[in-house]
Amino acid sequence: MTQLGCQGCREGAEDFGLAMAFQPIVDVETGRAFAYEALVRGANGESAGEVLGRVTKANRYAFDQQCRVAAIEQAVAAGLLDNDARLSINFLPNAVYSPVACIQLTLKTARKTGLPIDRLIFEFTEGEEMVDTGHVASIIEAYQRLGFATALDDFGAGHAGLGLLARLQTDLVKLDMELIRGIDTSLPRRMIVEGVMRMMQGLDITVIAEGVETQAEFATLVRLGVRYQQGYLFARPELRTLPQIYMPAGSSAMAA
Repeated sequence: MTQLGCQGCREGAEDFGLAMAFQPIVDVETGRAFAYEALVRGANGESAGEVLGRVTKANRYAFDQQCRVAAIEQAVAAGLLDNDARLSINFLPNAVYSPVACIQLTLKTARKTGLPIDRLIFEFTEGEEMVDTGHVASIIEAYQRLGFATALDDFGAGHAGLGLLARLQTDLVKLDMELIRGIDTSLPRRMIVEGVMRMMQGLDITVIAEGVETQAEFATLVRLGVRYQQGYLFARPELRTLPQIYMPAGSSAMAA
């Protein structure tokens, strides 16, 4: 089965013609990008929903591979090597049959573009329950051995919760925007995030808050100790471009 899956990765019939939009994950202590997340778009800027609507069980292997290549090539072309920020790439766990075999094109692309592999982060989320959590754990372990960082996206939403984290030890977790929205006026949200921060510190896992849109949310997260933040407050995704970062008024950090 592994052989068939890897052949599917190489020989997927459909060329998705992908473009990538990039959004910074900001280190709020420095005002600079900790990483840029690559967000899939169509060649002419079509939405992620339009692109993902063309992904099927038959072509998801090719789609996953093309996303990795497009993210690396377009980030480097946009100037990623001019700074020390990482590149965060979303991947589909169910499109990886053999972690080591299916990563070879990614490694080749990184070598070709001159991007050190320790600057790559692979983040995943599952909108539906995972078929084989053990398989996903094996992917994470293999990627960590190869020198990649891994991230669990949308933590606190759907199946991406404490039970999943107990089985899958990623290097980073990204707090779901539902936990962030209005956190400045919501005691339950603040208490949940405060508790998550304590847990992650004990597990040596880095926390990223995503979906930060207001200065009040930003300030509250800073008080809770969330150093890495992502959202429209800092920058909107830009197609094939690494956006300039806006730091809120009153922040001690300087904009990048």
